[in-house]
Amino acid sequence: MGCGNFATCTKSDISHARIRITLKRGNINHALRACARDPAPPVFVAVLDADFVPHADFIERTLALFHEPSVALVQTPQHFFNPDPIQHNLGISTAYPDEQRHFFDNVEPARDAWGIAICCGTSSVMRVQAVEQIGWIPTQSVTEDFLLTLKLAENGWQTVYLSEPLTEGLAPEGLKEYITQRGRWCLGLMQIVRNSYSPFGMRSLGLMHRIGILDSLLYWLSTFPFRLASLICPLLYWWLGITIVNASLVEIIRYYVPYYLMVLVSLNWLSKGLFVPLLNDTAQLIAAWPISQAAALGLLTNGSHKFSVTAKGGDRTKVVVQWALMRPFLLLLALTIGGLIVPLNSDFVFDRSATAGDGTAIVMFWTVYNILVLFVAVVVCIERPRYDRPQRQIPEPITFVIQGEKHRGWLLNLGRGGARISGPSGLSAGTAGKLDLPGIGGVDAHVVATTRDGYRIKFSPTPEQRAKIIKKLHTESAMPGAYRGNILQMIRELARALTS
Repeated sequence: MGCGNFATCTKSDISHARIRITLKRGNINHALRACARDPAPPVFVAVLDADFVPHADFIERTLALFHEPSVALVQTPQHFFNPDPIQHNLGISTAYPDEQRHFFDNVEPARDAWGIAICCGTSSVMRVQAVEQIGWIPTQSVTEDFLLTLKLAENGWQTVYLSEPLTEGLAPEGLKEYITQRGRWCLGLMQIVRNSYSPFGMRSLGLMHRIGILDSLLYWLSTFPFRLASLICPLLYWWLGITIVNASLVEIIRYYVPYYLMVLVSLNWLSKGLFVPLLNDTAQLIAAWPISQAAALGLLTNGSHKFSVTAKGGDRTKVVVQWALMRPFLLLLALTIGGLIVPLNSDFVFDRSATAGDGTAIVMFWTVYNILVLFVAVVVCIERPRYDRPQRQIPEPITFVIQGEKHRGWLLNLGRGGARISGPSGLSAGTAGKLDLPGIGGVDAHVVATTRDGYRIKFSPTPEQRAKIIKKLHTESAMPGAYRGNILQMIRELARALTS
């Protein structure tokens, strides 16, 4: 990190989890203090995770929002150049955006409109004067970024949100790491509510900040325990005879179905198709039990808590079955299917028709839906290999030179080791030549396979060309990954993944 008018901090990477998180905050605080003592101290500091890359215009775009002297921090969205485990394991990364898109594309802009945008750590720029005034980065929570926002607000400083794709990084590649990350977020929020900023306390926070804390608290306390309850309640009926639905079929159709459809339509209209019931419920179920545990631990116990950080990297070229995560879903799936089958053939436990009436049909529909959710959850626990494939849609004209003959076409997708092109005809697998990429030059390449509209190409770049490809991939002003849901494409990709 260099000192001057502007400085950048990257979060540290040390193997031991508890030391690693402490040092992440401690290293940034140490760097900030060191720069503050510099003869020419920086006015602003950018914070980036070590696996994040800023676009070329990151600084220019964020500094523009500091024209108001009360602005202490500008947060930008996090985008990822690789699919998260749910996208990848279900094979739907081109049709279904990553799970964090709803927060960064919808929740954060809404919070910003109310003046309660929050810091999310990486991809942010801070005013050094403001952070120094509050005693540097707080360390009382494992989600120090949210706590930093509240401390700044308490001291009259403002956090604002710039909804532009200005950085991109590495999403959790494994399912365990994905769950670990979300459990840590939940634990951090509970620590803040219990120890620092209760929404019902007497701290000098404004009403909207209190509502924001309460909203986050209710999200963690209701969403994930409810997902577990939605699986358990039908089992209580099938195996123990406990009536869980006391309503007629007519009442459900008249009152609940219109409400559910309107909520679903509204959410998808606002979020550009992010709320697909089966996938959304599966994503919540995958982490439901660890998050519920973290919520209880953070709220009901005091002192420091054990936690893990999000490991990234490593060998991802093999199929890995996460048996420890899959077993509970297999057990629930067996109990759910068994509960549906047994009463259809016998009075194994009790006469259900006398206890629920129309509720039996409702619970049966509920049970079938749970079977689908559990089946998809089981599939998600089978981690598919990850290969170096084209990651960015960059439509540009290209020329493929083969033995001096020029074949013109279009670059469709670009990755570090290859691309997908369309246009030239008559090429076969194994054909070699030089692919003239804009801004990079002629790269040695050969055709790997034909596609419906062109070819998949593999590169053999020089070290200099490889560096230029990486720069082109991750620093140009573009948004990686899918940004809205495509239902038809999603169904096709999901069906292919579930049957392959």
